[in-house]
Amino acid sequence: MAATELRGVVGPGPAAIAAPGGGGAGPPVVGGGGGRGDAGPGSGAASGTVAAAAAGGPGPGAGGVAAGGSGGSGAGGSGSAREGWLFKWTNYIKGYQRRWFVLSNGLLSYYRSKAEMRHTCRGTINLATANITVEDSCNFIISNGGAQTYHLKASSEVERQRWVTALELAKAKAVMMLAESDESGDEESVSQTDKTELQNTLRTLSSKVEDLSTCNDLIAKHGTALQRSLSELESLKLPAESNEKIKQVNERATLFRITSNAMINACRDFLMLAQTHSKKWQKSLQYERDQRIRLEETLEQLAKQHNHLERAFRGATVLPANTPGSAGSGKDQCCSGKGDMSDEDDENEFFDAPEIITMPENLGHKRTGSNISGASSDISLDEQYKHQLEETKKEKRTRIPYKPNYSLNLWSIMKNCIGKELSKIPMPVNFNEPLSMLQRLTEDLEYHELLDRAAKCENSLEQLCYVAAFTVSSYSTTVFRTSKPFNPLLGETFELDRLEENGYRSLCEQVSHHPPAAAHHAESKNGWTLRQEIKITSKFRGKYLSIMPLGTIHCIFHATGHHYTWKKVTTTVHNIIVGKLWIDQSGEIDIVNHKTGDKCNLKFVPYSYFSRDIARKVTGEVTDPSGKVHFALLGTWDEKMECFKVSPVLGENGGDARQRGHEAEESRVMLWKRNPLPKNAENMYYFSELALTLNAWESSTAPTDSRLRPDQRLMENGRWDEANAEKQRLEEKQRLSRKKREAEAMKATEDGTPYDPYKALWFERKKDPVTRELTHIYRGEYWECKEKQDWSSCPDIF
Repeated sequence: MAATELRGVVGPGPAAIAAPGGGGAGPPVVGGGGGRGDAGPGSGAASGTVAAAAAGGPGPGAGGVAAGGSGGSGAGGSGSAREGWLFKWTNYIKGYQRRWFVLSNGLLSYYRSKAEMRHTCRGTINLATANITVEDSCNFIISNGGAQTYHLKASSEVERQRWVTALELAKAKAVMMLAESDESGDEESVSQTDKTELQNTLRTLSSKVEDLSTCNDLIAKHGTALQRSLSELESLKLPAESNEKIKQVNERATLFRITSNAMINACRDFLMLAQTHSKKWQKSLQYERDQRIRLEETLEQLAKQHNHLERAFRGATVLPANTPGSAGSGKDQCCSGKGDMSDEDDENEFFDAPEIITMPENLGHKRTGSNISGASSDISLDEQYKHQLEETKKEKRTRIPYKPNYSLNLWSIMKNCIGKELSKIPMPVNFNEPLSMLQRLTEDLEYHELLDRAAKCENSLEQLCYVAAFTVSSYSTTVFRTSKPFNPLLGETFELDRLEENGYRSLCEQVSHHPPAAAHHAESKNGWTLRQEIKITSKFRGKYLSIMPLGTIHCIFHATGHHYTWKKVTTTVHNIIVGKLWIDQSGEIDIVNHKTGDKCNLKFVPYSYFSRDIARKVTGEVTDPSGKVHFALLGTWDEKMECFKVSPVLGENGGDARQRGHEAEESRVMLWKRNPLPKNAENMYYFSELALTLNAWESSTAPTDSRLRPDQRLMENGRWDEANAEKQRLEEKQRLSRKKREAEAMKATEDGTPYDPYKALWFERKKDPVTRELTHIYRGEYWECKEKQDWSSCPDIF
């Protein structure tokens, strides 16, 4: 929307809200329950008595605090640490509502009434990952840093303190249990060598105890002789003072012998205890190892069956490319908005079609299922393709070669990768898409026009709404993108020059390999600069893959000097082994204007099978430095974002003054809406219009540019076998370079000479003046070198 449209709904702010996070927190996660205000029956983590049991709540007939009471410890039979009445913030309309809360087993669950515990749990929050914050004499907040936030109010300060104390104790216990669980979950199965080592340790301990026993016997023997000598001295006629000294020495010798006996007994008890528990530990570990082996066998069988069913299904349903509506119907399904992921087309479905983009027929080559790798004429084909693109470089390509239909035994590769970091696992290109991580990072600029509009805003709160919409828009391209981008090589770069067409240009560079980190700098002649350094941390847990981007994103507007920062949320890829892959985003983003103090809190609600809410929901609030809410944002990260003005309203049941948004459709302002995917996107890795152009060959780029990466280019052209071989060659070359640097560093250390570690070419690592973090900031000179075509400083990485 135009800047004036949003400015029209900006007005003088009403009174500040009592607690942030209006509209209620997001829906419960799968199996967890959680923060959606007063959903209907069945919308919690579970239903029936199962929900009460999962939440730690008492079953039918369990005692508790009387209806008029505000809290207390659980009655007999409930097993609850505490239960009672609290006021919970629900939404802008109803304000605070009275709810029955149950604290048990590190979980805090709530119900509309005590009687409801028998059949419906309204929400549950895990205290192990929660933060407990006291607001004032009666109010406190519980948040797990994701989509669940409870704003609670007790009837008195004393009652609030009782609850906070009980919650802190329960949290400490839950954290301890979680740590123990993680340690046991991350450990490898005990091998025969470990078992032998344990037995050797026990034998050594037993031997040491025998040595101590021998020493004790010697101490007792010499102690007896010493006491006998002292007794003989006492019988002699000595001065009174000497007799006193002899008695003291005798007493000390007796005490020493008693102490040594006690020490030996304690050592024997310790050895007995270690032997007893070692048998239990060995038995438990053996049981867990057997369970893991059985689970692996079961999963492998499931994966084989799933693969067989997929092959049978594809053999029965694949249509030729010229079948009317075969391509269009897939697009309609994959772009049908939100809903269950089972409505999508299978991304492995392959339609035979021409694959060279904007090329005459005499340059194209066809590919069959038995000859995916192409013919020998492909080398000259690439040269002709480059020549054609040089002639028509102003035209952006709209298609890439269709994704071939390769079958792969996923379990055979992934079963040994559980618990490892994804960047350290050698992956075939079958799991990839023909783009690097640097190009995926550049895709954040898909909706750069949002920043153009923000730069024209005079009101900082209005500007913050557009920045928030831009932040959400960067996730819209990921909804169907289940393939993994190529890990960039150290020193790899990617430029995107859209200065003439869109007014901006962008540069990315891989500045670190372990841990992988990429620096990005984009500047626009429309008055903004975007920069970031993102480190990707990922864990494969068998059933899902979690991708945690670390690092801060900066957006600076030149005219006003407004400097915004935020961080990315966690991306989760579900059904890695069996089932349809689908992606979810979850967590919170805090966007801060460091010049004015304005803030925007965005909540990405994790998908839940039990939630009645829309999928991929995002909510947000724009507040001024005093905490007063001026705008509320609502939408989904894959479709659109809207905002509306917030005005004051009093809560019910004596609740504090909150703010209420005019949620009528006519009062909402559209900030951002996703562009439709290109035709036949399901056959082209679900690339957007911008993504289709990113790997198009361009002249004059640096020799380290991702477009020149050979394995990525071979994969895009459908020559996957050659791409895998080339990928292994590049990775081995990178390993040799790293070993060479390590050897040089070690030699310099031994010689006492200075050694300069690896430094990025276009970015400089220094302390950020705003966040005080060490980060890579663009040092300049890239575009000047491109203009001169002086790439002498670039390393040979390909």
